[in-house]
Amino acid sequence: MESIVGLGNSNTVARDDMEFDSHEAAYEFYKEYAKSEGFGTAKLSSRRSRANKEFIDAKFSCIRYGNKQQSDDAINPRPSPKIGCKASMHVKRKPSNGKWYIHSFIKEHNHELLPAQVHFFRSHRNVDPLNNDAKVRRKNMLASVSKQYGAYQFSGNLENLFRNQHDRGRSLTLEEGDAQVLLELFVHMQGENPKFFYAVDLNEEHRLRNVFWVDAKGMDSYSNFGDVVSFDTTYFTNKYKIPLVLFVGANHHVQPTLLGCALIADETVHTFIWLMRTWCLAMGGQGPRILLSDQNDNIKAAVGVVLPDTKHYFSLWSILEKIPTRLDYLSMWHETFMEKFRKCIYKSWTEEQFEHRWWKLIEKFSLREDEWVQSLYEDRKLWVPIFMRDVSFASLSMASRTESINSYFDKYIQSETSLRDFIGQHKLILEDWYEEEAKANFDAWHEMPELKSPSPFEKQILPIYSHEIFKKFQVEVLGASACHLKKESENGTSITYAVKDFDADQNFMVEWDAPKSDLYCSCRSFEYKGYLCRHAIVVLQMSGVFNIPSKYILKRWTNVAMSRHSISEGLDETQAKVRRFNDLCRRAIILGEEGSLTQESYNIALGAIKEALKQCQGNTLAANRKSGSSATLAIQVDEVCQGNTFVPRELVPNSKAAQTSKGSQRADLGNERESDNNTSNKKGKAPLEPEMANSAEGDFHQMDMPGSLDYPARFLTTLLRGGDINKRGAELLGEMLEEQN
Repeated sequence: MESIVGLGNSNTVARDDMEFDSHEAAYEFYKEYAKSEGFGTAKLSSRRSRANKEFIDAKFSCIRYGNKQQSDDAINPRPSPKIGCKASMHVKRKPSNGKWYIHSFIKEHNHELLPAQVHFFRSHRNVDPLNNDAKVRRKNMLASVSKQYGAYQFSGNLENLFRNQHDRGRSLTLEEGDAQVLLELFVHMQGENPKFFYAVDLNEEHRLRNVFWVDAKGMDSYSNFGDVVSFDTTYFTNKYKIPLVLFVGANHHVQPTLLGCALIADETVHTFIWLMRTWCLAMGGQGPRILLSDQNDNIKAAVGVVLPDTKHYFSLWSILEKIPTRLDYLSMWHETFMEKFRKCIYKSWTEEQFEHRWWKLIEKFSLREDEWVQSLYEDRKLWVPIFMRDVSFASLSMASRTESINSYFDKYIQSETSLRDFIGQHKLILEDWYEEEAKANFDAWHEMPELKSPSPFEKQILPIYSHEIFKKFQVEVLGASACHLKKESENGTSITYAVKDFDADQNFMVEWDAPKSDLYCSCRSFEYKGYLCRHAIVVLQMSGVFNIPSKYILKRWTNVAMSRHSISEGLDETQAKVRRFNDLCRRAIILGEEGSLTQESYNIALGAIKEALKQCQGNTLAANRKSGSSATLAIQVDEVCQGNTFVPRELVPNSKAAQTSKGSQRADLGNERESDNNTSNKKGKAPLEPEMANSAEGDFHQMDMPGSLDYPARFLTTLLRGGDINKRGAELLGEMLEEQN
């Protein structure tokens, strides 16, 4: 094989003695060579060893390699670039050291090479065209961004992230009067609750670009149910009249929790990074364990930059609902395609099985050249169920939007809903949400679900799960009687069973590792819903296990979901706590009814509650000292404005809060509210600068808004938190919002 030298690049030299660490490294070399020569590349073939299943052979080629071949049953024939070109590189793996070497290299092409247009080839589209002016602007912008977000780690290529993001001067599209309505909402919400949080982002012309807000209830809900969060951009991407995006969670009654709202001007990386940072700040600086979103490269980049410890996945329903529009040319064969597609993603038990079915599907429907389908495969680990082991999405990633919690907001927001209409309904939405949650809590305190079988699983879970989750789990317990299992295979301590579900008329695979108490079912109920399925239950039952392993009882679904104690303390103790909790709640309701009849009764009840709370706190502290445990330290986040962006200072423990239990914080907060009300009554309005209560969410020191706008404007952000806005800030914000109209 003769040496080949790429045009103008000494690094693209193929030599007989060249070795690579992997076939992927060899392909990267070939791509660099192709880029310098002016042709696109493709992975032509690869082969694994039958003995150890490792790759031992791979061949890469020019995209015009070979001749066009069309399957006889192809439904949608597509143009092919293949014209019989022979240019290729064949690499093999050495058994001795595992290195890869070039087995053959064919340089000659039978077509014209296009080095000037190489960036148009799909294999090189991440390569920026040589545009000096754009390159200079991009480098300047990247330097600024890298400095601003230097506190975060991101392993990707920031230059690729911000490519084609030149329109950073875009402003929020508002109708006349919308800005004033928005400001009035914020002032009203802050007057009702000093902990109300909102932030605005301004463009280079000091016009409103992005807005975010969340109330105190949302922040409190996040502290209890912030393990899984859905970032829903449906209304924005579907071109609704209101450019609204939502942060949504689920409480222990499987009801939606609104964890933040935003109005955004665009879908650029800049917007999503600003929004993610602002939302994370509002939530006390702690990101969620799992974040679900639409398939969007800019969101993916923003999450990687701002929330590096968060696992990011795509909502399954957002993928499935795009198929009719993305693959509209398959409309005649939609049902056939969906049947094969569902089989591929739902029925694949192993990654190898998924790969086989995926590529068979791609060939049958001639989808190899479809860019969206290619992106689905590249992002497969972010949405395909087979890759979702050891996670739980808490019912936030279902097969369709109508099944998901996100659809709760669809009854309030239609495509023609204006911002003014939405703001008018905002309070109604929150009131409906609070009322439904209060009713579910009330039912949990006053009623106990009925047992429908003698199953030990049902009896075990009855006092633990919330009513809604228990009823769902109860269906699975009863459904286990319609399942029959057969042992399929055994690998060490792990046993795989085939379970026939006669109700669903389907077969499922369940893997059970008794020493580790690990269960995995191909229906993936635990991963998507958060509780075990009937197939897993019947395997436990037949294995002589009559208690659900504690790792499969998520605290977020229990009656003590909002307790500060961990559910891992033991199921017996947890059940006892639940019984005590429910009994106290029932008695508290009776006390509330009697104590509210007269002012004297109210004073007696309030005094008794305060005295009882004080004694309970003393008992808890004594128990903590005896056991050697320490109270949780509160976290203070001191926010300072540096130039034109806000940078969090080092987190420090609040020594005073460290000595105060959560219960006393609630009592102090009640006193503060009473004090705030008195102040408000004297002045005729809510105080502009109330003192904030210490909490695990953090204290945010007052930040005056800039007296002038002569700051570098590229990332100019004005950030306000409840209790932090002063009179000058309110006036200045009003002036800026008025400019929108």
